[in-house]
Amino acid sequence: MARLTIAGARALAAEALVRAGCREAIAATVARALVAAEADGLKGHGMSRLPSYAAQVRVGKIDGAATPRATRPAPGVLRVDAAHGFAYPALDVAVAELPAIARQQGIAAAAITRSHHAGAAGLVVEALAEHRLAALLFANTPGAMAPAGGRRALLGTNPIAFACIDHSGAPLVIDLALSKVARGNIMAAKQRGDTLPEGWARDRDGRPTTDPDEALAGTMEPMGEGKGAVLALMVELLAAALTGARFASEATSFLDDQGSPPGTGQLIIAIDMAALSPRGPMRVAELADLIHNEPGARLPGERRMAQRKRAASEGLIIDDQLISAIRAI
Repeated sequence: MARLTIAGARALAAEALVRAGCREAIAATVARALVAAEADGLKGHGMSRLPSYAAQVRVGKIDGAATPRATRPAPGVLRVDAAHGFAYPALDVAVAELPAIARQQGIAAAAITRSHHAGAAGLVVEALAEHRLAALLFANTPGAMAPAGGRRALLGTNPIAFACIDHSGAPLVIDLALSKVARGNIMAAKQRGDTLPEGWARDRDGRPTTDPDEALAGTMEPMGEGKGAVLALMVELLAAALTGARFASEATSFLDDQGSPPGTGQLIIAIDMAALSPRGPMRVAELADLIHNEPGARLPGERRMAQRKRAASEGLIIDDQLISAIRAI
């Protein structure tokens, strides 16, 4: 294991992406997002993504030079074409432009299309919450889950993220995939050579499996069984059907360099908290206090924030094999 500073990890990631064929500005944006996820303990969305990202850039599955293009088809709507590049520059455009639109309109939405892996979605809505917005992000992903009662992977793990702030400006962030576990955890287990816990996934024939390779070729178990599958359908409609992006069953994998660009989508909704109620941030704090005062309870994101503070002061612990793989790009 090696210990890297945040700045050192960003430099390592950005240099690798430039070697793979990315423009320097794009590489820096992607590196910043991956290192932020790593610092929050979200390793499935962190540095482990670099080898597969680089491989996709080299074959053109990700356009490492793509510049997102934003248009305003309606007063409260921002449409962002990620142009088959990384999602992160397109998400940055939404974070930069939505606050002003939401303050003017009270509510605003960004539809992102021809996109890719959105990474740690909680980071996007947290950035919007810093502007005193309540924000939701819906993202569709390549086929990973079967609809209720089915076997074919017609739905993605389709994350949902939400964030708002309390009266002190402290963020409350919720970020979850609609599978029982995030697909990145399956990829991480494969890279480590580990088996999976029972109940995480099924193989291509619909049988329960603990083999990561079989799981990646099969389907993930939805969170909450049929209810999770229905929520994934809702996200598929919001993030793909309504944005004009590819459905999960049409998208290629985020994890390999095979096939055409995935072309998935994201939908972000940002709401001016002050427009809804001047007491909103105070009420957020009151509810947070109720949860804090409940023995054994904790708010979502608290563990992640603690890991972020630790990473800022102590650095990141990265597996030696992963560092070697990144340096070999």
